[in-house]
Amino acid sequence: MIEGERVLAGEAILNGAATAERSAGDAVEELVQAHSRLVYRIAFAVLRRHQDAEDATQETFLRVLRYSSKLAAVEDAKTWLARIAWRVAVDCSKQNGRQREIPLDDPEKPLPEPAASGPQADETLHGAQMSAVIEKLIAALPRKLREPLILSTVEEMSPREVATTLGINEAAVRSRVFRARQILKEKLVGRAER
Repeated sequence: MIEGERVLAGEAILNGAATAERSAGDAVEELVQAHSRLVYRIAFAVLRRHQDAEDATQETFLRVLRYSSKLAAVEDAKTWLARIAWRVAVDCSKQNGRQREIPLDDPEKPLPEPAASGPQADETLHGAQMSAVIEKLIAALPRKLREPLILSTVEEMSPREVATTLGINEAAVRSRVFRARQILKEKLVGRAER
C-alpha cells in the first residue's frame, strides 16, 4: 500500500510539473499575442531594419520562454517585455556593428516641392515627405534624447514604463522627452522659414 501511494504521489508531481510547464507556456503565448507588435516596434526603432527587428523580436520571446519561471513575479508584463526587447535590440545592434547613425541625407536640407497632381496626391506626398524628415530629425538626435522620445511618443509608453525600460528615473524621462521635442520643433520651424 505504501508503494502504491508513492506511485500516486510521483504521478501527481509529474502531472503538477506538466501543468506548471503548460501554464508557463500559455502565459508566454499570451504575451506573444498581446505584445508582439510592441516588441517588434521597439526592436525596429533601434535596429532600423525589418529582418534584424524580426530576429530581435524572436530572441526576446525566446528569452522570455527561457525565464518563464520568473513570469509569476512580474508586475507589469508590458514594461518587462519592453525592457527585454530594448536590451536585445541594443545588443544586436552592437553585435552587428549597426549603431544607429545619422542618415546620409542632410536633415537640414530643405524639402523639395511636391509635384502638383491634384490636392489628394499632393497632400499624401507632402505627408510622406514630412514623415521621412521627422524620422531623420529624430535619428539625428543624441541617443539619450532619442531613446526616451521614441519609447514615449512612438511606442506610447508612459514615463514610468520608459524609465523602467531604460533604467533611468521618470524625471529624466520627462526632461529628455521635453528637450527632444524642443529641438525637433526648432529644426522644423527653421525648415519652414527657409
